Amino acid sequence: MRLTKTPLAIMATLAFWTGAHAAEPAACATVRMADPGWTDITSTNGVAGTLLKALGYKQAVSTLSVPIVFQALSSGQLDVFLGNWMPAQTNFINPLLKDNKLVVVRPNLQHAKFTLAVPDYVAEAGVHSVADLAGHADKFGKRIYGIEAGAPANQNIQRMLTAGDDGLKGWKLIESSEQGMLGEVERAERSKQWIAFLAWEPHPMNDRFHITYLQGAEQYFGPDFGSTTINTLARNGYAEQCPNADRLFRQLNFSVPMENALMVSIASQRMDGPAAARTWLKANPAQLDAWLDGVTTFDGKDGPAAVRTALGL
Repeated sequence: MRLTKTPLAIMATLAFWTGAHAAEPAACATVRMADPGWTDITSTNGVAGTLLKALGYKQAVSTLSVPIVFQALSSGQLDVFLGNWMPAQTNFINPLLKDNKLVVVRPNLQHAKFTLAVPDYVAEAGVHSVADLAGHADKFGKRIYGIEAGAPANQNIQRMLTAGDDGLKGWKLIESSEQGMLGEVERAERSKQWIAFLAWEPHPMNDRFHITYLQGAEQYFGPDFGSTTINTLARNGYAEQCPNADRLFRQLNFSVPMENALMVSIASQRMDGPAAARTWLKANPAQLDAWLDGVTTFDGKDGPAAVRTALGL
């Protein structure tokens, strides 16, 4: 008698050969991400990329300004962004959330801070608040140094200057890159010149320079020295199309000490993001358990085992 396989038997055979979990669709093989040129996002992208590569995905990172990042997410040209600093980026994200153009995946870092600062020697001379700047306008050259043009933080500073709050009418925002701004801080500190600039933590600047965060910018940066939450964002529909990769990002979170360590490796030891990430992960393998819980490789195999093998653990 000839035996024929039933549809149920065929499905069972396919399950045996393809593994217990279905592979992701081909469209999910490359995860498109962005970096505005900030060391913290270079660090967290390095961690994500190291994990994705070990899981059989490809990470493609584009260097884009923050406004372009939001446009690309809303149009489906990017998949994931790890750098939604809130409340600084409120004006960018709220309209897109209202129109269901993107999704907040999760907070990936809490207890960060983001506001204006001065060197300690300037604070020791009496500048502890934004309200103290105008009384020393000549020493500051009526300038506040920011980061790249179009950044939400720069826009907040410009709003403050345009409004003339605390006697800052007529002051000028100097826009530059992160590294360009920090170069100005370094030059000022070397010669004990006065400078006011945008500062945040986590970042190696907190170890590299002796700085004091200023009070009084709560209207623009939030309370408690711009106490900040950083969110992971995804394009609308990403979770449904790529559930396994989405699970990784829903479980991926960081801490201030972790990011500081990663950024020191990048800034001081000249590592790139993936190299800094591999070094940190090999020294802190227990972190992988929570991040990779239930996550598979791109083709449906054991995700944690693949990552540990790739890292030599």
